[in-house]
Amino acid sequence: MPKPKNKYLNHSHISEKVFRNLLRYFCHDETAAKAAMYTGLHRNTVNRMYMLLRKRMAEMSIAEAQEIGEFEIDESYFGARRIRGKRGRGAAGKTPVFGVLKRGGKVYVNIVKNCSREQLLPIIQGKALQGSTIYSDGWRAYDGLILNGYDHYRVHHHENEFARGKNHINGIESFWSFAKRRLRKFNGITSDTFHLHLKESEFRWNHRHSNLYAILLHVLKRTPLN
Repeated sequence: MPKPKNKYLNHSHISEKVFRNLLRYFCHDETAAKAAMYTGLHRNTVNRMYMLLRKRMAEMSIAEAQEIGEFEIDESYFGARRIRGKRGRGAAGKTPVFGVLKRGGKVYVNIVKNCSREQLLPIIQGKALQGSTIYSDGWRAYDGLILNGYDHYRVHHHENEFARGKNHINGIESFWSFAKRRLRKFNGITSDTFHLHLKESEFRWNHRHSNLYAILLHVLKRTPLN
């Protein structure tokens, strides 16, 4: 008897039942080590499945279209601990990440070379249509957003100002806390996989009020993993 086809995973030696079980552990944010132990699959197989799922999440993120609305923008740094005496943007040993969050909608994050206007503006323009309202802190790279067709409001953290009515970036800062908290459990992530882990955190945040397992089953049924 031939093995039944796995409609969620092409060219697979893993049965559909086992894959669905593995997907449940992934959706519950279990580590690959624990998922391997619970499912009986080899750790390398689980690592490969997890990476395929993260790649699919990243692909779905890139496909998101521009929108108009109210957006919060901010940068954060991930990776090695701060070195004493190195503070602020560009702290040594850290990876800069830029985020755009639509209020009432989704967050989009991406690794950047640095936090210059040249790096950040194309990302803003790729997510927020002209006529949108942008909220940010006082970082100089955001100067001139009004000239690019946006309404722009700042909150000045250096003056111990964190909210003034609708002027705040609490949403994107909540995402940074979420992402850093969940990434710490991996006890170090290699530079070549950090992007995928970051996009996984983005996807989880964007669907935190939904049934992640049902969403991924629906996605994979339409376009199986390879």
